[in-house]
This record gives sequence, structure tokens and C-alpha cells, in this order.
Amino acid sequence: MSQVHVDGGTGRPRPRGLRRFLPLLAAGWVLLELWLLLTVAGLIGWLATLGLLVGSVALGGWVIKRAGLRALRSTAAGMRGDPLTTEAGTAVTIVGGVLLIVPGLLSDVLGLACLFPPTAALLRRVPVRLLSRSGGPLGDAYRLQEQLRIHRPDGQVIVGEVVDPQPKPGTPDDPYGYGGRDPLTKG
Repeated sequence: MSQVHVDGGTGRPRPRGLRRFLPLLAAGWVLLELWLLLTVAGLIGWLATLGLLVGSVALGGWVIKRAGLRALRSTAAGMRGDPLTTEAGTAVTIVGGVLLIVPGLLSDVLGLACLFPPTAALLRRVPVRLLSRSGGPLGDAYRLQEQLRIHRPDGQVIVGEVVDPQPKPGTPDDPYGYGGRDPLTKG
């Protein structure tokens, strides 16, 4: 007897959890956005709805540009304060700008929630929790990135090694006991 795989014979396991329902959630999101657009267009008119969508795209582009410039300035200034909260604030602002650019009214509401100070403060906690968790790939990658940084007090990154110019006699760096002097020269 032959066995028939439930997954269509591909031999791959089925996705679990959220990944299994992600296409269904995306389709539901698109249908909800379309229904909202049609409802609002019926109430205020198509031209006003189009104006709302174009205005949200312009606002989203401006927000992303402003957040990028602020991140560039803070990096050039040496990131005073906690870099994790600074980066989390920038990430929430950029997500808000992207949600404003995505066409749809529900995404615009979520984008404005990312920009409104009280809700943005609540949403900044999400990336901080994701990055500061002990387990998980995001937390591990963030800690590795922080370990690889070598900062000077003025914020500049120095790449290189520390080399001791004078090895101590009798150490593996000076196996013959010359104390860092060259035996051929009298120096």
C-alpha cells in the first residue's frame, strides 16, 4: 500500500500558527480596506476620498523623510542616551509613515496611531521588548551588533586591534627574553 501525504505529496511540513493563516488575514485586510473605501466614498464623494488617499501618501513620505534625517543626525551626533529606545522610536515612526503610504483608510488610522504621541509611546515598547528579550533571533542579533561596536567618547567608531608595543620578557610574545628589543640592532 502506498501512503498519501496530506500536504499534496511535496514532503514539506505544513506551516503552523500565524504563518498558516497569513494569506487569509492579508485577503481579509484587503477586503476590509476596500469596503471602508467604498463606504467613505459613498458618504463624502469619490474626489474627497481620493484627496484623502493622496494626502496620506504625501504625509507618509514626509514622515519617513523626517524620521530618516533625525536618525542620521542622532547617529552623527553619537547617539546620546539609550540607543535601543532611540532606534525603537525611529522604527515606530517609519512604520507609521509606511502605513500612511499604503492605500487604505484602516492603514491610515494605524499609521496615525504610530505618530500620535500617547499611542506611539505605547507602541515603542514593542520593539524594545523584541530586541531586549534573551531568546530569539532579534534579541541575539541586537546584542551581537552592540558587542561589535567600539565607541570612543565622541561617538566615533574605531575599528582595529590593541597592540602592546613592548612585550614583557619571558612571555609568548617575547620567547627569547629580549624585552621587545631587536637583538641585531643595539636599540
